[in-house]
Amino acid sequence: MPNMFTNPSQDDIRALLGRVRRIAVVGLSPKPDRPSHYVSKAMQAWGYEILPVRPGLREVLGVPAYARLEDVPGKVELVNVFRNASEVDAVVDSAIAIGAPAIWVQQGIINDAAAERAREAGLFTVMDRCIMVEYRRLLA
Repeated sequence: MPNMFTNPSQDDIRALLGRVRRIAVVGLSPKPDRPSHYVSKAMQAWGYEILPVRPGLREVLGVPAYARLEDVPGKVELVNVFRNASEVDAVVDSAIAIGAPAIWVQQGIINDAAAERAREAGLFTVMDRCIMVEYRRLLA
């Protein structure tokens, strides 16, 4: 059995959430009842710049949406992933391609191989955790 992915320490996650400001959210839904929407709305309220990445949408949460990570202008400090586990590999490829320093795969989404690949490429990697819950627990 391959090694299971292990998340960074609580202190390292706190430091990450304290230093990043620009978060690209892959799979951000325009529907208020979806976790991607209300989690991103909370992060926005806490001062993070949310950059929606979702094909077919013009804007979400009052800001322009982009079809792909590669289309987001400027530096992305964290890629937050709300996609099926089978789609995480492609998101990791894009995160590596744009030089993102960190990737966060939301709670309930597990792709050990993709997470390990992201970490091996030098990305600070968190998986199967909710960024909103961790922010409240560690920083609020």
